[in-house]
Amino acid sequence: MPESSPDSSRARAPYMRVLDALTADIESGALPPGARLPSEAELCQTHGVARMTARRAVSVLRERGLVVTEWGKGSHVAERAGEGEHQGD
Repeated sequence: MPESSPDSSRARAPYMRVLDALTADIESGALPPGARLPSEAELCQTHGVARMTARRAVSVLRERGLVVTEWGKGSHVAERAGEGEHQGD
């Protein structure tokens, strides 16, 4: 028996489902700081959404400071405060 009703995922906007999945991956460490996010095309295929939907989810992550995007390099998980700094260097 399913854990939740089939309508529960439809209640949220499609970009929010992608956003929730990416946020969970970042928070769990599945996507650690510096890791490249899946491309828009990959997000579209994985989540069954349109390119603009995937783009909106990544945009919200960027606004929240969870990812950084560089033209030509894609989006990567942002370093958290204090991480990436090496003591004794």
